[in-house]
Amino acid sequence: MTEQQAPHRRHRVAILALDGLMPFELGIPQRIFGKAQDAEGRPLYEVVTCSLRAPGPVETDADFAVLVANGPEALDTADTVVVPTSYELGPVYEDGVLTPELASAFARIRPGTRLVSICIGGYVLAAAGRLDGRPATTHWMHADHFQQLFPRIRVDPDVLFVDDGDVLTSAGVAAGIDLCLHLVRRDHGAAVANEVARRTVVPPHRDGGQAQYIQRPVPQAQAATTTAARAWALGRLHEPIQLRDMAEQEAMSVRTFTRRFREEVGISPGQWLTQQRVERARHLLESSDLSIDQVARDAGFGTAQSMRQHLQAALGVTPTVYRRTFRAGSTGPGPGGDAGSGDSLTPSAPGRERGDGRRPVAAPGR
Repeated sequence: MTEQQAPHRRHRVAILALDGLMPFELGIPQRIFGKAQDAEGRPLYEVVTCSLRAPGPVETDADFAVLVANGPEALDTADTVVVPTSYELGPVYEDGVLTPELASAFARIRPGTRLVSICIGGYVLAAAGRLDGRPATTHWMHADHFQQLFPRIRVDPDVLFVDDGDVLTSAGVAAGIDLCLHLVRRDHGAAVANEVARRTVVPPHRDGGQAQYIQRPVPQAQAATTTAARAWALGRLHEPIQLRDMAEQEAMSVRTFTRRFREEVGISPGQWLTQQRVERARHLLESSDLSIDQVARDAGFGTAQSMRQHLQAALGVTPTVYRRTFRAGSTGPGPGGDAGSGDSLTPSAPGRERGDGRRPVAAPGR
Protein backbone atom coordinates (compact mmCIF):
# COMPACT_ATOMS: atom_id res chain seq x y z
CA MET A 1 0.00 0.00 0.00
CA THR A 2 1.47 3.37 -1.00
CA GLU A 3 1.67 6.35 1.32
CA GLN A 4 -1.11 8.09 -0.60
CA GLN A 5 -3.31 5.01 -0.22
CA ALA A 6 -2.60 4.61 3.49
CA PRO A 7 -5.72 5.06 5.63
CA HIS A 8 -6.14 8.25 7.62
CA ARG A 9 -5.21 7.48 11.23
CA ARG A 10 -6.50 9.72 13.97
CA HIS A 11 -4.66 10.31 17.24
CA ARG A 12 -6.76 8.62 19.95
CA VAL A 13 -7.49 10.69 23.07
CA ALA A 14 -9.06 8.97 26.08
CA ILE A 15 -10.62 11.16 28.79
CA LEU A 16 -10.76 9.46 32.19
CA ALA A 17 -14.03 10.44 33.90
CA LEU A 18 -13.85 10.04 37.68
CA ASP A 19 -16.69 10.40 40.19
CA GLY A 20 -16.95 13.99 41.41
CA LEU A 21 -15.77 15.43 38.09
CA MET A 22 -16.57 18.92 36.85
CA PRO A 23 -18.71 18.68 33.69
CA PHE A 24 -17.07 21.78 32.20
CA GLU A 25 -13.58 20.29 32.43
CA LEU A 26 -14.79 16.94 31.12
CA GLY A 27 -15.98 18.68 27.96
CA ILE A 28 -12.80 20.67 27.26
CA PRO A 29 -10.75 17.93 25.54
CA GLN A 30 -13.75 16.79 23.51
CA ARG A 31 -14.41 20.33 22.33
CA ILE A 32 -10.81 21.27 21.48
CA PHE A 33 -9.48 18.00 20.04
CA GLY A 34 -12.81 17.16 18.46
CA LYS A 35 -12.77 20.36 16.37
CA ALA A 36 -9.26 19.90 14.95
CA GLN A 37 -9.29 19.05 11.23
CA ASP A 38 -6.73 18.64 8.47
CA ALA A 39 -6.73 20.53 5.16
CA GLU A 40 -9.28 18.06 3.74
CA GLY A 41 -11.65 18.59 6.67
CA ARG A 42 -10.94 15.21 8.26
CA PRO A 43 -10.84 14.93 12.07
CA LEU A 44 -7.31 14.75 13.41
CA TYR A 45 -8.27 13.19 16.73
CA GLU A 46 -10.57 10.45 17.92
CA VAL A 47 -11.86 11.39 21.37
CA VAL A 48 -13.45 8.86 23.71
CA THR A 49 -14.54 9.13 27.35
CA CYS A 50 -14.07 6.24 29.75
CA SER A 51 -14.57 5.48 33.43
CA LEU A 52 -12.98 3.13 35.95
CA ARG A 53 -15.96 0.81 35.78
CA ALA A 54 -18.14 -0.83 33.19
CA PRO A 55 -20.11 1.61 30.99
CA GLY A 56 -22.66 3.53 33.03
CA PRO A 57 -23.28 6.72 35.00
CA VAL A 58 -20.50 8.75 36.60
CA GLU A 59 -21.37 11.26 39.31
CA THR A 60 -20.39 14.91 38.87
CA ASP A 61 -20.09 17.82 41.28
CA ALA A 62 -23.34 19.17 39.77
CA ASP A 63 -26.90 17.93 40.23
CA PHE A 64 -26.64 15.41 37.38
CA ALA A 65 -24.58 12.41 36.35
CA VAL A 66 -23.05 11.69 32.95
CA LEU A 67 -23.47 8.42 31.10
CA VAL A 68 -20.04 7.13 30.02
CA ALA A 69 -20.07 4.57 27.22
CA ASN A 70 -16.59 3.08 27.78
CA GLY A 71 -14.88 1.29 30.62
CA PRO A 72 -11.14 1.33 31.45
CA GLU A 73 -10.36 -0.85 28.44
CA ALA A 74 -10.44 2.34 26.34
CA LEU A 75 -7.11 3.25 27.94
CA ASP A 76 -5.45 0.26 26.27
CA THR A 77 -5.28 1.91 22.86
CA ALA A 78 -5.02 5.60 23.81
CA ASP A 79 -2.27 7.80 22.38
CA THR A 80 -3.10 10.53 24.92
CA VAL A 81 -4.88 10.13 28.27
CA VAL A 82 -6.49 13.21 29.86
CA VAL A 83 -7.39 13.30 33.56
CA PRO A 84 -9.77 16.19 34.38
CA THR A 85 -10.58 17.43 37.88
CA SER A 86 -12.43 15.31 40.40
CA TYR A 87 -13.53 16.50 43.83
CA GLU A 88 -13.82 12.94 45.17
CA LEU A 89 -10.21 11.82 44.90
CA GLY A 90 -10.13 10.51 48.48
CA PRO A 91 -6.74 8.92 49.28
CA VAL A 92 -5.24 10.39 46.09
CA TYR A 93 -5.71 13.93 47.43
CA GLU A 94 -5.34 13.14 51.11
CA ASP A 95 -2.44 10.67 51.13
CA GLY A 96 -0.98 10.78 47.63
CA VAL A 97 -1.76 7.15 46.79
CA LEU A 98 -3.92 5.62 44.06
CA THR A 99 -7.04 3.64 44.82
CA PRO A 100 -6.94 0.01 43.60
CA GLU A 101 -9.32 0.97 40.76
CA LEU A 102 -7.08 3.80 39.60
CA ALA A 103 -3.93 1.70 39.90
CA SER A 104 -5.53 -1.00 37.77
CA ALA A 105 -6.59 1.58 35.18
CA PHE A 106 -3.13 3.15 34.95
CA ALA A 107 -1.58 -0.28 34.51
CA ARG A 108 -3.50 -0.51 31.23
CA ILE A 109 -1.86 2.60 29.75
CA ARG A 110 0.82 1.72 27.22
CA PRO A 111 4.40 2.94 27.73
CA GLY A 112 4.98 6.18 25.83
CA THR A 113 1.34 7.28 26.02
CA ARG A 114 1.06 11.04 26.51
CA LEU A 115 -0.46 11.96 29.88
CA VAL A 116 -2.36 15.21 30.48
CA SER A 117 -4.06 16.59 33.59
CA ILE A 118 -6.42 19.51 34.11
CA CYS A 119 -6.40 21.33 37.46
CA ILE A 120 -6.21 18.91 40.42
CA GLY A 121 -6.38 15.98 38.03
CA GLY A 122 -2.60 16.35 38.38
CA TYR A 123 -2.89 14.66 41.78
CA VAL A 124 -3.74 11.43 39.96
CA LEU A 125 -0.65 11.63 37.76
CA ALA A 126 1.45 12.46 40.81
CA ALA A 127 0.07 9.58 42.89
CA ALA A 128 0.82 7.26 39.96
CA GLY A 129 4.46 8.38 40.13
CA ARG A 130 4.34 9.96 36.67
CA LEU A 131 5.46 13.40 37.90
CA ASP A 132 8.41 12.41 40.09
CA GLY A 133 11.39 14.62 39.35
CA ARG A 134 9.40 16.63 36.79
CA PRO A 135 8.07 20.19 36.63
CA ALA A 136 4.30 20.48 37.01
CA THR A 137 1.52 22.85 37.98
CA THR A 138 -1.98 22.75 39.41
CA HIS A 139 -4.61 25.24 40.57
CA TRP A 140 -2.89 27.95 42.61
CA MET A 141 -5.19 27.29 45.59
CA HIS A 142 -3.84 23.73 45.85
CA ALA A 143 -0.21 24.38 44.90
CA ASP A 144 1.20 24.39 48.45
CA HIS A 145 -0.65 21.21 49.38
CA PHE A 146 0.41 19.60 46.10
CA GLN A 147 4.06 20.40 46.79
CA GLN A 148 3.91 19.15 50.39
CA LEU A 149 2.20 15.91 49.41
CA PHE A 150 4.57 15.27 46.49
CA PRO A 151 7.96 16.81 47.42
CA ARG A 152 9.73 15.19 44.45
CA ILE A 153 7.72 17.31 41.99
CA ARG A 154 8.98 20.76 40.96
CA VAL A 155 5.70 22.64 41.37
CA ASP A 156 5.32 25.99 39.58
CA PRO A 157 2.17 27.73 40.88
CA ASP A 158 2.43 30.73 38.56
CA VAL A 159 1.97 29.23 35.09
CA LEU A 160 -1.15 28.18 33.17
CA PHE A 161 0.36 24.87 32.11
CA VAL A 162 3.62 22.93 31.97
CA ASP A 163 4.66 20.91 28.94
CA ASP A 164 7.31 18.36 29.91
CA GLY A 165 7.13 16.36 26.70
CA ASP A 166 5.11 13.22 27.35
CA VAL A 167 3.51 14.54 30.56
CA LEU A 168 1.62 17.83 30.67
CA THR A 169 -0.22 19.50 33.56
CA SER A 170 -2.46 22.55 33.66
CA ALA A 171 -3.81 24.90 36.25
CA GLY A 172 -7.54 25.23 36.88
CA VAL A 173 -10.51 25.01 34.55
CA ALA A 174 -9.93 27.44 31.65
CA ALA A 175 -6.21 26.63 31.70
CA GLY A 176 -7.29 23.22 30.41
CA ILE A 177 -8.39 25.00 27.23
CA ASP A 178 -4.98 26.66 26.97
CA LEU A 179 -3.23 23.32 27.37
CA CYS A 180 -5.40 21.46 24.86
CA LEU A 181 -4.90 24.23 22.29
CA HIS A 182 -1.18 24.05 22.97
CA LEU A 183 -1.22 20.32 22.22
CA VAL A 184 -3.08 20.86 18.95
CA ARG A 185 -0.51 23.52 18.07
CA ARG A 186 2.32 21.19 19.02
CA ASP A 187 0.87 18.29 17.03
CA HIS A 188 -0.37 20.10 13.92
CA GLY A 189 0.87 23.69 13.92
CA ALA A 190 -0.47 27.14 14.72
CA ALA A 191 -2.89 27.34 11.79
CA VAL A 192 -4.89 24.30 12.92
CA ALA A 193 -4.88 25.44 16.57
CA ASN A 194 -5.94 28.97 15.62
CA GLU A 195 -8.86 27.62 13.60
CA VAL A 196 -9.98 25.52 16.59
CA ALA A 197 -9.72 28.61 18.80
CA ARG A 198 -11.80 30.65 16.34
CA ARG A 199 -14.51 27.99 16.25
CA THR A 200 -14.51 27.80 20.03
CA VAL A 201 -14.46 31.62 20.35
CA VAL A 202 -11.46 31.66 22.68
CA PRO A 203 -8.02 33.28 22.29
CA PRO A 204 -5.49 30.92 20.69
CA HIS A 205 -2.96 31.93 23.34
CA ARG A 206 -3.38 33.77 26.64
CA ASP A 207 -0.72 36.08 28.01
CA GLY A 208 0.77 35.53 31.43
CA GLY A 209 0.26 32.89 34.09
CA GLN A 210 -2.20 32.21 36.89
CA ALA A 211 -0.40 34.55 39.29
CA GLN A 212 -2.54 37.33 37.84
CA TYR A 213 -5.68 35.57 39.12
CA ILE A 214 -4.57 35.18 42.74
CA GLN A 215 -6.55 37.47 45.01
CA ARG A 216 -4.28 39.96 46.80
CA PRO A 217 -5.03 40.96 50.41
CA VAL A 218 -5.13 44.68 49.54
CA PRO A 219 -5.61 45.11 45.79
CA GLN A 220 -4.88 48.58 44.48
CA ALA A 221 -7.31 50.26 42.14
CA GLN A 222 -5.64 51.04 38.83
CA ALA A 223 -7.08 53.20 36.11
CA ALA A 224 -4.11 52.97 33.74
CA THR A 225 -3.30 49.77 31.85
CA THR A 226 -0.66 48.59 29.39
CA THR A 227 -3.16 47.54 26.72
CA ALA A 228 -2.34 50.35 24.30
CA ALA A 229 1.39 49.66 24.55
CA ARG A 230 0.88 46.00 23.74
CA ALA A 231 -1.28 46.86 20.71
CA TRP A 232 1.35 49.38 19.60
CA ALA A 233 4.13 46.78 19.87
CA LEU A 234 2.16 44.13 18.00
CA GLY A 235 1.85 46.49 15.06
CA ARG A 236 5.61 46.88 14.73
CA LEU A 237 7.16 43.58 15.79
CA HIS A 238 9.50 43.82 12.81
CA GLU A 239 11.09 46.96 14.25
CA PRO A 240 13.51 47.34 17.17
CA ILE A 241 11.35 48.08 20.24
CA GLN A 242 12.76 49.63 23.39
CA LEU A 243 11.20 49.32 26.80
CA ARG A 244 11.07 53.11 27.09
CA ASP A 245 9.13 53.25 23.79
CA MET A 246 6.42 51.02 25.21
CA ALA A 247 6.34 52.98 28.46
CA GLU A 248 5.89 56.24 26.51
CA GLN A 249 2.73 54.85 24.88
CA GLU A 250 1.15 54.84 28.34
CA ALA A 251 2.87 58.03 29.58
CA MET A 252 4.55 56.04 32.36
CA SER A 253 8.07 55.81 33.65
CA VAL A 254 9.94 52.64 32.66
CA ARG A 255 9.83 51.41 36.25
CA THR A 256 6.09 51.98 36.67
CA PHE A 257 5.32 50.51 33.26
CA THR A 258 7.37 47.36 33.94
CA ARG A 259 5.65 46.82 37.29
CA ARG A 260 2.18 47.45 35.85
CA PHE A 261 2.91 45.17 32.88
CA ARG A 262 3.89 42.30 35.18
CA GLU A 263 0.78 42.80 37.30
CA GLU A 264 -1.50 42.68 34.24
CA VAL A 265 0.21 40.10 32.04
CA GLY A 266 2.15 37.99 34.53
CA ILE A 267 5.50 38.27 32.69
CA SER A 268 7.97 41.01 31.81
CA PRO A 269 7.65 43.13 28.67
CA GLY A 270 10.75 41.45 27.24
CA GLN A 271 9.38 37.95 27.78
CA TRP A 272 6.03 38.94 26.29
CA LEU A 273 7.64 40.52 23.23
CA THR A 274 9.78 37.44 22.57
CA GLN A 275 6.68 35.27 22.88
CA GLN A 276 4.83 37.38 20.31
CA ARG A 277 7.78 37.26 17.91
CA VAL A 278 7.95 33.49 18.18
CA GLU A 279 4.25 33.29 17.32
CA ARG A 280 4.75 35.67 14.35
CA ALA A 281 7.64 33.54 13.10
CA ARG A 282 5.57 30.37 13.38
CA HIS A 283 2.77 31.94 11.37
CA LEU A 284 5.12 33.12 8.63
CA LEU A 285 6.93 29.79 8.43
CA GLU A 286 3.61 27.98 8.03
CA SER A 287 1.84 30.35 5.67
CA SER A 288 4.47 32.04 3.48
CA ASP A 289 7.35 31.28 1.13
CA LEU A 290 9.58 33.93 2.69
CA SER A 291 13.19 32.95 3.22
CA ILE A 292 14.35 32.14 6.74
CA ASP A 293 16.30 35.42 6.81
CA GLN A 294 13.19 37.39 5.80
CA VAL A 295 11.00 35.63 8.37
CA ALA A 296 13.57 36.49 11.03
CA ARG A 297 13.51 40.16 10.01
CA ASP A 298 9.71 40.36 9.75
CA ALA A 299 9.27 38.70 13.15
CA GLY A 300 11.71 41.12 14.74
CA PHE A 301 14.54 38.73 15.55
CA GLY A 302 16.95 40.56 13.27
CA THR A 303 18.99 37.55 12.22
CA ALA A 304 18.24 33.97 11.29
CA GLN A 305 20.63 32.82 14.04
CA SER A 306 18.69 34.70 16.73
CA MET A 307 15.39 33.28 15.49
CA ARG A 308 16.87 29.79 15.30
CA GLN A 309 17.95 29.99 18.95
CA HIS A 310 14.55 31.15 20.14
CA LEU A 311 12.53 28.63 18.12
CA GLN A 312 14.87 25.85 19.18
CA ALA A 313 14.32 26.80 22.83
CA ALA A 314 10.57 27.31 22.47
CA LEU A 315 9.65 24.46 20.13
CA GLY A 316 12.59 22.10 20.17
CA VAL A 317 13.14 22.38 16.40
CA THR A 318 14.86 24.69 13.93
CA PRO A 319 12.86 27.04 11.66
CA THR A 320 13.55 24.79 8.66
CA VAL A 321 12.28 21.68 10.41
CA TYR A 322 9.24 23.56 11.73
CA ARG A 323 8.36 24.79 8.24
CA ARG A 324 8.75 21.33 6.74
CA THR A 325 6.52 19.84 9.43
CA PHE A 326 3.76 22.44 9.53
CA ARG A 327 3.42 23.90 6.07
CA ALA A 328 -0.21 24.27 4.95
CA GLY A 329 -1.70 20.87 4.16
CA SER A 330 0.65 18.95 6.46
CA THR A 331 -1.09 16.74 9.02
CA GLY A 332 1.89 15.06 10.61
CA PRO A 333 2.55 15.43 14.34
CA GLY A 334 4.99 18.11 15.33
CA PRO A 335 7.47 18.73 18.11
CA GLY A 336 6.42 17.98 21.32
CA GLY A 337 14.18 35.72 28.72
CA ASP A 338 13.43 38.35 30.86
CA ALA A 339 14.46 41.83 29.72
CA GLY A 340 15.77 42.45 33.22
CA SER A 341 16.52 45.99 34.23
CA GLY A 342 17.88 46.99 30.83
CA ASP A 343 15.99 49.13 28.39
CA SER A 344 16.34 47.07 25.21
CA LEU A 345 13.69 44.53 24.28
CA THR A 346 15.68 43.06 21.40
CA PRO A 347 15.68 39.24 21.68
CA SER A 348 18.82 37.88 23.32
CA ALA A 349 19.62 34.46 24.71
CA PRO A 350 16.38 32.44 24.93
CA GLY A 351 15.00 30.50 27.88
CA ARG A 352 12.75 27.43 27.81
CA GLU A 353 8.92 27.22 27.85
CA ARG A 354 6.10 27.29 30.37
CA GLY A 355 2.51 28.13 29.60
CA ASP A 356 2.92 31.78 30.42
CA GLY A 357 5.29 32.82 27.68
CA ARG A 358 8.26 32.07 29.95
CA ARG A 359 10.14 28.95 28.93
CA PRO A 360 12.10 27.51 31.86
CA VAL A 361 11.64 23.76 31.19
CA ALA A 362 11.76 22.63 27.58
CA ALA A 363 8.12 22.97 27.96
CA PRO A 364 5.17 25.58 29.56
CA GLY A 365 -5.37 28.73 36.80
CA ARG A 366 -8.23 28.61 37.29
